[in-house]
Formats: sequence, C-alpha cells, structure tokens
Amino acid sequence: MAQTIETVVDGGKVAAGPLGPTLGPTGANIGKVVVKLNEATKAYAGMKVPVKIIIDDKKEVTVEVGTPPVSQLVLMKSKIEKGSGTPNKATVGNLTIKQAKEIVEMKGKDLLGATLKAKVKEVVGTCSSMGVTVEGRVAKEMSKAIAAGEFDAQLKE
Repeated sequence: MAQTIETVVDGGKVAAGPLGPTLGPTGANIGKVVVKLNEATKAYAGMKVPVKIIIDDKKEVTVEVGTPPVSQLVLMKSKIEKGSGTPNKATVGNLTIKQAKEIVEMKGKDLLGATLKAKVKEVVGTCSSMGVTVEGRVAKEMSKAIAAGEFDAQLKE
C-alpha cells in the first residue's frame, strides 16, 4: 500500500536532514526524493511550498507540488520580504493588476472565486492584510474599481 507524506519545503532548496526522520521508515531513497523535490519546486525558489510525497510498494516516489499561499506569491511578485506590521497605516509594496492575474494563474483551482474577476479580488483582499497596494490603490478602493468594471479589459476570461 502506498504511503503519502504531506509537508512544506523550501522551494528549490530541499535538504535531506529535515526529511530524514519522516522518510527513513518508508525505505525510500532519501537522496532521490530530495532531487525530485528540488526539481519540482525550483520555480518557487525562496518560498515555502506544500508538497505531497507518495511512496508506492516498490519504493518508487511521486511528488505532487501544491502552490504556495497567496501571501507568499504576493511577496514574490511585489519583491518585498514581508508584509506590513500595521497594514492599515503603512504600505510596504505594490502589485499590478497583471501580477495579481499571474498569481491567480499560479494558484489555479485553489482559489474559490467563480470568475477571473472574483479570483483577482481574492488576491487584492490578501494584499489588504499585508499592507500591499494594487495599482497604487489600497485594496478596498481596488476591489470597488474591479467590481465597477474599471479593469474589465485586463480581466477578460
């Protein structure tokens, strides 16, 4: 029977050390698992990435990569290290509509919105709690502008 291990790793920088105690009892080749994980997560370098490691009866390993939380993707796209400690007072970065749309594409089906517009508004909402503006506007203003159709041209499905 296949064994499944779910964990969070550093994208592209997985080390055997932390995984050893978890993978050891499965009998899988830890070195090969680490190589597979690093290959599968290199696009998310510098981010925490959820992964599922599936080990079958023959000790063959399959890696399924989840997507990092929206907040991690916002940090990456806006090129900041962390969100604001006082998001209602201090802004620490800015995201463009194009970048918000890219985040939606990276998250795929993990977002709840039914339309592209709704999903972009989810990303904008995350920006609000992080002190990140979108197109230079605070998130509440931006959500209203998106709802009013101001960005319909960029958000065509």
